[in-house]
Amino acid sequence: MREVFHQSLEDVQSRLVEIAELVTVAIEKATTAFGTSDVALAEEVIDADSVIDVKANELDELAIEILARQQPVARDLRIVVSALRVSASLERMGDNAEHIAQLTRMRFPERAIPKGLKSTFTKMGELDVEVARVLTDLLRTQDLTLADAIRNADDDIDELHASVFEKVLSDSWRGEAGATVDATLASRYHERFADHAVSVAKKVVYLATGDWNADTDALAD
Repeated sequence: MREVFHQSLEDVQSRLVEIAELVTVAIEKATTAFGTSDVALAEEVIDADSVIDVKANELDELAIEILARQQPVARDLRIVVSALRVSASLERMGDNAEHIAQLTRMRFPERAIPKGLKSTFTKMGELDVEVARVLTDLLRTQDLTLADAIRNADDDIDELHASVFEKVLSDSWRGEAGATVDATLASRYHERFADHAVSVAKKVVYLATGDWNADTDALAD
């Protein structure tokens, strides 16, 4: 029974990695579509979000089954409960990628990125893709030093997010109401995507160390 239990925990981890890989593909396509007004690519992201939802629901069902049948305790219990929370965060990351794609579709054939903000959103998109890739590696390898890269990228995204609001609220902004709404929504979706990644990274570090404030730099020594 113990061997079956550990196999189930390994299955949980592999499913989390699979979902993270799907989320990475989603944000790669969504940010590319957003930057190039590629509505066909945006449609791919929107259609594929249901796959992420299904995978997340299936993982949740597996975790609940483990809780009911195996009645894990201590660290094993934390692993299963954390998997439920990580699954929810990954699903929301997929939703944010879908929202970015929906903005692209809504504004097509016009460009979704308001004039004067292209470089900002290009950088935000690149950082979100980097965050997703590193998060997938973190879930796959449990290399806790990767958590710092996620946090650092999130800090950069937060700065870009703030700069978008400074831009649209400045006296020099000449965008119409629709462009202002698009800019603020898109910036928020990019920023929330990275926030959820940070949340997942914190849970992975906590599971390994038992410390919510663990110094991952020290772990590399």
